[in-house]
Amino acid sequence: MHHSRRLLAAAGATLLVLAGCTVGSGSIGAPSPSPAGSAIGPAASASFLPVPVTSEFGVGDNRVVFCLLDAPGTQSAATPDRTLSIGYHGPKGETIPSAPLTFIWAVEGVKGVYAGHATFPSAGSWVADFTSGAPGSPPATVSFSFDVKQHTQVVFPGDPAPSVDTPTLSDVAGDVAKISSDPKPVPAFYQTSEADALAAKKPFVLIFATPKFCQTATCGPTLDKLKPIATAHPEMTFINVEPYQLKFDSGSLQPVLSADNQLIPVEATTAFKLQSEPYVFVVGPDGKVSSSFELVFSPEELDAAIKAVEAG
Repeated sequence: MHHSRRLLAAAGATLLVLAGCTVGSGSIGAPSPSPAGSAIGPAASASFLPVPVTSEFGVGDNRVVFCLLDAPGTQSAATPDRTLSIGYHGPKGETIPSAPLTFIWAVEGVKGVYAGHATFPSAGSWVADFTSGAPGSPPATVSFSFDVKQHTQVVFPGDPAPSVDTPTLSDVAGDVAKISSDPKPVPAFYQTSEADALAAKKPFVLIFATPKFCQTATCGPTLDKLKPIATAHPEMTFINVEPYQLKFDSGSLQPVLSADNQLIPVEATTAFKLQSEPYVFVVGPDGKVSSSFELVFSPEELDAAIKAVEAG
């Protein structure tokens, strides 16, 4: 129950970020300040405010995702023609040179974020210097403070993937509607349990997404993005897990709620220690997480991650 409340609280925080950035309709990382960090200036003359979508940062290589709000913090400033670069400096004098991030549609043609990578050598309080420019306006820089943890809570690339018996079609006599809230499910995504895929010692892709009960409004678009990638990689096992406990009632899946009327995470959600959804993990034949994608990804990113584990 405690983990359930932590997950839902984190989802609530993330949804606020996503709502402010027009990615979602609920709350994960409040626009300003946020649980992951806060702007420290100079913001007065800037036309944007950076907001983390990534829920936590850890020592090592991180996939970092940010959105941009306008200066008042009320509307998204993330657009395909706006550039964003980030440099970092750390608590021990470390510096990471500024590098451009890539714009990604979280919901195609509607809602966007920026994604990139940063390798943090030490834990502590870091500062990110965001430089962004758009057509018709000169580039501006905003600094943003955030914490880097020695160990993240969510299963991190390089960590062993937990083994969990996730629901499969064999559990429901082949009726995919009893284990998936996707209105157009891909049956292959529910043929293999995560534990069996792990035991096979072959690479696979694990997705946590619930189109019907998503807390970030991006689960459906995430699954839709995955489907053509899965088609392009027929040799790869793809597994979708509904992150919350559901029951099949009156012809459709319905949430199982706690005594205080909250969604309850399933065993796999708890095992991977998720703070948000959707979430995608690419697992290698060694049973370790090779790559992970929180909330959003580009098809190019996921395709590259799949090819990396296939190459060994």
